[in-house]
Amino acid sequence: MRQLVSFVIPCYRSAQTIGKVVEEIGEAMAAQGKYRYEIILVNDASPDDTFEKIRELCGRQKNICGVNLARNFGQHAALMAGFRYVCGDIVVCLDDDGQTPAGEVGKLLSGIEAGSDVVYAKYTHKQHSLFRNFGSRVNEKMTRVMLGKPKELYISSYFAAKRFVVEEMLRYDNPYPYVIGLVLRTTKKISNVEVTHREREIGSSGYTLGKLLGLWFNGFTAFSVKPLRVATVIGVISACGGFAYGIYTVAKKFLNPAVPVGFSALMAAVVFFCGLILLMLGIIGEYIGRIYISMNNSPQYVIRECLDERDAD
Repeated sequence: MRQLVSFVIPCYRSAQTIGKVVEEIGEAMAAQGKYRYEIILVNDASPDDTFEKIRELCGRQKNICGVNLARNFGQHAALMAGFRYVCGDIVVCLDDDGQTPAGEVGKLLSGIEAGSDVVYAKYTHKQHSLFRNFGSRVNEKMTRVMLGKPKELYISSYFAAKRFVVEEMLRYDNPYPYVIGLVLRTTKKISNVEVTHREREIGSSGYTLGKLLGLWFNGFTAFSVKPLRVATVIGVISACGGFAYGIYTVAKKFLNPAVPVGFSALMAAVVFFCGLILLMLGIIGEYIGRIYISMNNSPQYVIRECLDERDAD
């Protein structure tokens, strides 16, 4: 029997684009010929009529599953919700706006066939805004430093993974999922293939500065303790610097009693070190808060409705 490929697509404000993405997937898989496919569309509480469009698509094609989340949980939580419904041997994730070319999915599937556990699309020229490109660069640096991502590996939202990788990711049930971190801790057999990145035809990105910051916090607090170690190192350096400055001040007073001890320098030092203490406490508090929320069993997502009439074959 032909392998089944499951496409998981988080949807937000995509009522005008998701239909075209589904159509392109159908054309691409028909051209491949050797795979069966299904599509899981996850509506992340979009304020427009995205779920009504998903409902229409589910009624038109029996290989589409529609999932409607009760509120906006974010792209990564929506992916995790979609993973719960996949039946395929290979899982492909892509965006709902058409910028990730579904027509080039064959390149990702070929990478899986070549032996990779996960294959990420790599874009030579990204057609995002300057804000999104800056966010991508920061995210790339963060994953390298905090999560140990290889320097040559390019990470994007368009990727294919073997089923065992997704099953391992589903073992993570805490309320702050970060798909890239879950992939990196599951396997090292990850590769890239070059694909085209298109310009956005309709609408704008759903990522605001606040959402990007939240995503970065998820990455380095859920999967790395390096921020705490950095805080420890900074604390040690600051303490040593303060001790050395204290010795310098005392020595200067003994050598030249006429030199007044500067009140301004003292206040600057107090403000500086108090700021560092508050920063470190904030990082520690972020970890403790997330532990507390996880212990309260806060959900990754809440499903309001599921439309699933996929054919069994």
